Amino acid sequence: MMGSLQLVHVPSISPSSDLRRLFKLQKSNRFPSLVHLPCISSSLVSETKHKAATAKPVSSKSKEVMETEGNVFVRTYARAPVVFKSGKGCVLYDVDGKEYLDMTAGIAVNSLGHCHPDWVKAVVEQANTLTHVSNVYYSIPQVTLGNRLVECSFADRVFFTNSGTEANEAAIKFARKFQRFTHANEDHHATEFIAFTNSFHGRTMGALALTSKVQYRLPFEPLMPGVTFIEYGNIEEARRTIKSGKTAAVFVEPLQGEGGIYCATKDFLQALRTACDDAGALLIFDEVQCGLGRTGHLWAHEAFGVVPDIMTLAKPLAGGLPIGVVLTTERVAATIVSGDHGSTFAGGPLVCHAALAVLDKIREPSFLTSVTKKGIYLKELLTQKLGENPHVKEVRGLGLIVGIELDVPASSLVDACRDAGLLVLTAGKGNVVRLVPPLIISEEELEHAAEVIRKCLPVLDANVSN
Repeated sequence: MMGSLQLVHVPSISPSSDLRRLFKLQKSNRFPSLVHLPCISSSLVSETKHKAATAKPVSSKSKEVMETEGNVFVRTYARAPVVFKSGKGCVLYDVDGKEYLDMTAGIAVNSLGHCHPDWVKAVVEQANTLTHVSNVYYSIPQVTLGNRLVECSFADRVFFTNSGTEANEAAIKFARKFQRFTHANEDHHATEFIAFTNSFHGRTMGALALTSKVQYRLPFEPLMPGVTFIEYGNIEEARRTIKSGKTAAVFVEPLQGEGGIYCATKDFLQALRTACDDAGALLIFDEVQCGLGRTGHLWAHEAFGVVPDIMTLAKPLAGGLPIGVVLTTERVAATIVSGDHGSTFAGGPLVCHAALAVLDKIREPSFLTSVTKKGIYLKELLTQKLGENPHVKEVRGLGLIVGIELDVPASSLVDACRDAGLLVLTAGKGNVVRLVPPLIISEEELEHAAEVIRKCLPVLDANVSN
């Protein structure tokens, strides 16, 4: 038997790299081209099926990037067929130099627009000083930002994460720990959560369990048990469902972004506050998209005069760098001890120094007043220019988070706007055009955006006829 074996000379390549090379050769034969250029949803989350329109040709520069992406990325994103290279203010430029007015702000992230000089200065300054040390040690930007957030909010304590979904995961854990701590001498304590129709709280397993849309949840079930969904805005149903010894916390967005730009009422949020207090449950506001000046208030809940026990933040805080925050009262924070939760990257010096530049600018009363003024003007423009179109059902929102609800899918309009140099998003069931521009946008730019949308509306008629 030994004599039948043949010794084969193996080149001096490590096993791992050799396998990788062989796999790449096989893969290149199986997947010769994976570039996709259909008519595409404009949102990472609000996707709706529609008939693909004839794709416009793209340049060789764009095609090269798209083909590379198609060959190496997990196919989680239905990207629009445009490759961006640079941006300034409220304008983006693709690799071919075409200009786009950005009414998406990176999905409500770039509140100060692109390459704002104060933000750039903060990033460069800190990058040349200290980027990361972990939470084993103190760092000045982190402590300064934490203190600043406490100063300008209801909160007594702050916890940093890397994203909105991570902030909501932390809030879930904090709520569970709070209930366990406050009922330590009891055999059972509240562990369940209440969320609402059209809610979106993130993609991780806990946050996804609080997200209402079935299509997001179904592929990954079973999710975290113990979540009950009730109708957004339904006071009586909320009072019946929030129960002592059962409900650990209620998660609610004061203004739903992904869900379709639905705004809560003062009566609804006040009823939740009262019901949570009566049941010993925590009230948690998710302001990941609607917070930090987006509504014209620093915090969206300030418009209603209702204060939560916990609030989660993320998107705009660091101007495009990844950050998430959990703000909480002392009563909740007192139940959390060392080792209960943590993060390697969260609250690093670089991202916190950038966030300070953003927060200090947004929190100025004159800045917030300008957002309110421009939000009112935008809705007036849209109502005036679009109101007579039979496909436009409603224009709604608060500040510079505005939705245009249609009676047909919005995808064809989104694509037409993009071809015309205007970037917008979808929301809801794919029938809402979502406008979340940089908060620094000018009235002239808003006028241009409204006019482009008006001129592109006829594509909805073609969509119906098809």
